[in-house]
Amino acid sequence: MSAAREKIVGVIGGMGPEATVEFQRRLIAATPARDDADHIRVLVDNNPKIPSRLAALLEGGGEDPAPVLIAMAKGLERQGADFLVIPCNTAHYYLPAIAREVDIPLLDMVALSIARLGALSPVPKRVGMFASPAVRLVGLYESRLRDAGYAAVFPDAENEAKILGVIRAVKAGDADERQRRDYAQVAQTLTNAGADAFLIACTELSIIGPPDGATRPSVDALDVLVAATIAAARPTS
Repeated sequence: MSAAREKIVGVIGGMGPEATVEFQRRLIAATPARDDADHIRVLVDNNPKIPSRLAALLEGGGEDPAPVLIAMAKGLERQGADFLVIPCNTAHYYLPAIAREVDIPLLDMVALSIARLGALSPVPKRVGMFASPAVRLVGLYESRLRDAGYAAVFPDAENEAKILGVIRAVKAGDADERQRRDYAQVAQTLTNAGADAFLIACTELSIIGPPDGATRPSVDALDVLVAATIAAARPTS
């Protein structure tokens, strides 16, 4: 049996632009390659003009991002993408609406990240969540974690505000040691609340990496998406 054709990846990006570039950088780094032609073909729509997910979901009254996300997905499909990825956790709230409008699959970073928790040893029970407040507000991870047998542990209001400050600093390109300290402090608070693993569920936080001094294992949703993208693009048969 001949090997299956390598598939073309379509990236619905720009949320934020640096997170999309970080996804591409990690994808290249994780792909076994000896020359250019060994890498995966990637079509990227890195569109920072998508209406704010935080404004629409967290603040209320913001423009609905769904029509723009759907138009991007359709455009990537027309250009030849075989499947789509969205390197933004919050934007996965709109994944069902996008999936209804295209004829190619979308990788679900939320489901993939929850599945990856099961590979930790020991398998965690209480998962400390590093995510935008909108992710908590819409329940993007919480109910699915519960269905998989995990309890989601979110920061309290004060610490959630710190995490949002870190996310906004990364988007603005001016994250510094103060934001890293805030990130580490939130991690300690979640540890004190009983978290026995962390889930980095915001791609701006993926850019920073795990919090300094963390004593619990972490699953980074962006790394999970990268691994799943390579597996989907390179079928074994």
